[in-house]
Amino acid sequence: MVSQARARSSNPGLDFIALAIQGRGNGFAKVISMIDNMDKILTNDQLADDKKKVECLKQIAAAGDVKAQLERSAGDLQTVIDEVQMLLDGVSAEITALKRDIRDLDKSVADATAVRKEEHMDYTDLMASDSAAKELINFAKNRMNQFYNPQLYKAAEKEELSKQQRIYENHGHKFVQLPAERREDSSGVIAMFDLLIADLDKEMQEAKTNEANGQEIFEKMIKDAQEKRASDLLSLGEKESNKAALEGNLQNHGDGHASLMKELSANSEHLRALHSDCDWLVENYETRKSARATEKDALANAKAVLSGADYA
Repeated sequence: MVSQARARSSNPGLDFIALAIQGRGNGFAKVISMIDNMDKILTNDQLADDKKKVECLKQIAAAGDVKAQLERSAGDLQTVIDEVQMLLDGVSAEITALKRDIRDLDKSVADATAVRKEEHMDYTDLMASDSAAKELINFAKNRMNQFYNPQLYKAAEKEELSKQQRIYENHGHKFVQLPAERREDSSGVIAMFDLLIADLDKEMQEAKTNEANGQEIFEKMIKDAQEKRASDLLSLGEKESNKAALEGNLQNHGDGHASLMKELSANSEHLRALHSDCDWLVENYETRKSARATEKDALANAKAVLSGADYA
């Protein structure tokens, strides 16, 4: 039986027992003691394997649970990071659009202001030109009345002549002095003067209306632009504050995710070490247990034979 167990086992203790049996010596008491010691060693080895297997499986399962939890946490946090990043991208785009709108609004106000100034200058020039023309025509008309319609003539006060009046004084009379035989036709010239004055009055009135309307529209545009700019600036401040908060959250979540990844890396290294230490035992546990059982059976049988043998 011992020889059969030796053939199936690499345990050197069985070789010593076999030699002791063959040598006989002073009986089998020493051999039986060796058998008992071998049986105890096999029992302790199996208990050690049992304990290590249970501990290995427990630690591997625990480490696996930790890994799964870390992976879930890292995945959940990555989802949050992606959502925060999406919000941050959105608010950043809104801030860019608002700043562009404010710049465009300022440019529109500047352009409208330049146009309004130009329109006002044109209005001022037109009013000055038309007023001067009216003054010249009225002066010419009055001078003609002095000669042809004295009852309508208005004597001028003693004052310095205007530029237009001096022009007329120097040249205008050349065009309005008519031969005596045609003085009856002077009413046609005066009527023409009246028509010119009416046209100038109409043009000046239209210019005044257009100036007033233009100024009113401009002032309303400026007011609306100021209100919109104030609203945009308020919104811009809120969005920039929101952006700063999102950036802070993103930084915190990023730090948390990095920490989780470090824990996950350490856990993976721990799992590799556990598998390196435990996989061979777990995979060969049943084979080792069966071999020990066979050895123990052989030792028990050998002990029984030796204990019952009579060498007297």
